[in-house]
Amino acid sequence: MKVAFVANTCWNIYNFRKGLVHHFLLRGDEVIVLAPEDEYAKSIQEWGVKWIDTPLQGTGANPVKDLGYLMKIHSIFKKEKPDVALSYTIKANIYASLVGKLTSVPVICNVSGLGTVFLVKGLIGAIALRLYKIAFKSANHIFFQNEDDKKLFITHVHLPDDRTGVLPGSGIDLTHFKPTATPKSDTIQFLMISRVIIEKGVREYAEAATCFKDDNNVRFTLVGKFDENHSRSVSKDELDKWVSEGIIDYLPHSDEVEKLIADSDAIILPSYREGTPRTLLEGAAMGRPLLASNVPGCREVVKDGFNGFLFEVRNAKSIVDKIKLFLALDFEERTQLATNSRKLVEETFDENIVIDMYDRTIRRIIRPS
Repeated sequence: MKVAFVANTCWNIYNFRKGLVHHFLLRGDEVIVLAPEDEYAKSIQEWGVKWIDTPLQGTGANPVKDLGYLMKIHSIFKKEKPDVALSYTIKANIYASLVGKLTSVPVICNVSGLGTVFLVKGLIGAIALRLYKIAFKSANHIFFQNEDDKKLFITHVHLPDDRTGVLPGSGIDLTHFKPTATPKSDTIQFLMISRVIIEKGVREYAEAATCFKDDNNVRFTLVGKFDENHSRSVSKDELDKWVSEGIIDYLPHSDEVEKLIADSDAIILPSYREGTPRTLLEGAAMGRPLLASNVPGCREVVKDGFNGFLFEVRNAKSIVDKIKLFLALDFEERTQLATNSRKLVEETFDENIVIDMYDRTIRRIIRPS
């Protein structure tokens, strides 16, 4: 069998789909990846996949460039004739679905989050929603990462329920992300791993951190890409101010995420909405308590009082209250939250669950009974 992965970056495949890709390769299947060139293109080729450079403007709406992307996918599908295509991210989902219909290639989409389509009102969101309605009529199956997203999408895009399903995120490799001991230090370290955009709650994170500015025993770190060209990015001046005033420590990128998590006491994510956030899964797998917004996606991973705490979305004061609640815990209580985090991902978010769901869906689509 030949399986095509369609995504907006090779980074996406490398970080989120590695287990699924290797599952097919170990089975003897041929895997091709359609994604723009980036620093991870070489790495995924070393796995044994065939990478095909497929230029894509990840954000914004440029009809000429998007048409070129659609035509590129069409020519690749015609030439490579994959037995099934697995697509990820908004544009890849939309255009792979349209091309799949034209080339008779079954397409399974993965909606990992609603992004700005439903969070931000405006022309771009309206266009994306319209394209989803057209394209998803052609998709063979659409996976969501939480029930809330599935229900909202079915309502707005009018999808038949028998062509949809819910995955436990992208799953987590429990043999790679292993639990580490709860840090024993006088300084409590909070960690947020996220793109530096408004909808991830970075402003609320910084505002909450400001309340602890004079407490030398509490530190806040933000790790994630800053893209000043992103339409929903915070300003460079804002970010620089947070860092210069000692409100947060900032790293634009890290290849040692596991070490950062291991050195932290808790993971925070004040996002406005998620699919199933990878950063929370990684933190939980390594045995870290979680603090997150009480929104779809986050509340699937954070069970309030069991492995962490939920706070009100877009509410810095609520974040502060839950941070204070966490700080009031003794070492044994924090350790219990950590143990519960690992237990939750083992039972619900194991990567093998995701792989099995893809396998069963592919068998049903390619070889229907």
